[in-house]
Amino acid sequence: MSTKNAITGIVGQGAIGLLAASQLALRQQPFHLLLRQHQHHSLVLNFRTRQQDYPLLLNCQRPQLPITLLLLPVKAFSVQSALAQWLPLCAPDADIVLCHNGMGTLELAKQQLQPGQKLWFASTTHGALKSGPHQLEHTGIGRTVLGPVNDIAKDAVAPFALLNEALGPLEVVSDILPVLWQKLAINAVINPLTALLMVKNGTLTEPQYRAHIEQLVTEFCQVAWTQGQRFDAPSLAQTVLSVAANTAGNYSSMQQDRALQRPDELEFISGFLLAAAAKAGIGIPAHQQLYQQLRAVKPA
Repeated sequence: MSTKNAITGIVGQGAIGLLAASQLALRQQPFHLLLRQHQHHSLVLNFRTRQQDYPLLLNCQRPQLPITLLLLPVKAFSVQSALAQWLPLCAPDADIVLCHNGMGTLELAKQQLQPGQKLWFASTTHGALKSGPHQLEHTGIGRTVLGPVNDIAKDAVAPFALLNEALGPLEVVSDILPVLWQKLAINAVINPLTALLMVKNGTLTEPQYRAHIEQLVTEFCQVAWTQGQRFDAPSLAQTVLSVAANTAGNYSSMQQDRALQRPDELEFISGFLLAAAAKAGIGIPAHQQLYQQLRAVKPA
């Protein structure tokens, strides 16, 4: 379907959702920002990217026609409820795109879709920060990898054009699982450690954390191997440290959630990894300890 005829819905007011909406607004591409509590026809936002400020008016009106592309950049624990709310507004052959940290949502999401709806996953390295209710800063210029999840998506043409404008540059792959496992490796180290220590990502590059990070990565590789995902532990540890260095001034999403007393994605990151390890009969004590420490201080 051409972008001209597409009805695009973006769910929620999270940082990545607002980033996608802002990029489309700058390019004068139509979209609908879908909010759980529908109170306003538009949202005023000051969008800062590449040292430039752009005052934007984001369309929050419900679409009159069925949605053909639904982007869900919501937390993993909100995927099921978001799909339940917004799938009734979607066309029977709509493209549904998930975008979140962690793993464990795909099988349930597949069951919620109609037979003709295509399920995709977008993994992005873009960074965005909401510094206020009407302020968004594009803190890290990244890229996005898109891959099919259900069988009908594997035989379909990817919704490339709109997603490339919203979260590009976009790469389409036939198998998204290696991408998700590599991102899980990074998230399973940086997110829980920074959330426990309450520090920025760059702190993890200090020498005193090196041995702990290497142990976490080695354990991760053991679990990934049982899932058919092959990683070299030393090079993966270097990747984790490179991400921490490249985002040194940023706080991880889990650290921010903890700092602001919000629900976090611990169960879909460390929890998912521990469940996979248990199923395979593998002990991963470093991840287990980190998970238990965070559970012990989990905000109410």
